[in-house]
Amino acid sequence: MLVAKNIFKKYGTLEVLKGVDLTIVKGEIVSIVGSSGAGKSTLLHILGTLDSADKGEIYLEDQRVDTLRGKPLARFRNEHIGFVFQFHHLLPEFNALENVCIPAWIAGKRKKEVTERAVQLLETLHLKGRLENKPQQLSGGEQQRVAIARALINNPQIIFADEPTGNLDSKNAKELHELFIQLRTQFNQTFLIVTHNEELAAVSDRTIHMKDGKIIDAVGEEATII
Repeated sequence: MLVAKNIFKKYGTLEVLKGVDLTIVKGEIVSIVGSSGAGKSTLLHILGTLDSADKGEIYLEDQRVDTLRGKPLARFRNEHIGFVFQFHHLLPEFNALENVCIPAWIAGKRKKEVTERAVQLLETLHLKGRLENKPQQLSGGEQQRVAIARALINNPQIIFADEPTGNLDSKNAKELHELFIQLRTQFNQTFLIVTHNEELAAVSDRTIHMKDGKIIDAVGEEATII
């Protein structure tokens, strides 16, 4: 479903990624772990089209994405990829429901259909009574669940999550782990997660270890490294 071939990336003279190959199967929850500076977030951002590789190829559902630029890239990212970050990046002037709807409004989808799906997602994520609340009226865990609903609104092929539990306490982090599993089961949703959280990595289908810009091994029954 997601295939990356021979990904290299430099920033100045610093070589961050050194020929990374990776395949992810639809419906997998895959975690990437490793020390700071190993290249985890850089790889995630390149796979998610937020950054570009110096060399290599990336395919999502057989569509080559590393060659996309400008409006076609923005449209593809909006329609096919969801993002969840450590900090929620919710817009403070909009309530929870509106924050979730924004990516679908940008995609030009019908307002009634978008609203109905957003309500359904927020209810699925146990936020039924919080639709009209603005971000500052929500707890950290609630804000992160709104961010996840926003990532899901356009039915993405994959969600990229960069340290999604990094700003949460242990209780909310555990609930988020369970939520990822629920979403995979309910929607066959695919997740690629960069994390330092050992518990989150442990509940993933596969854990990929990175060191010095390379994948050094992958643990899990469905591990597929090209």
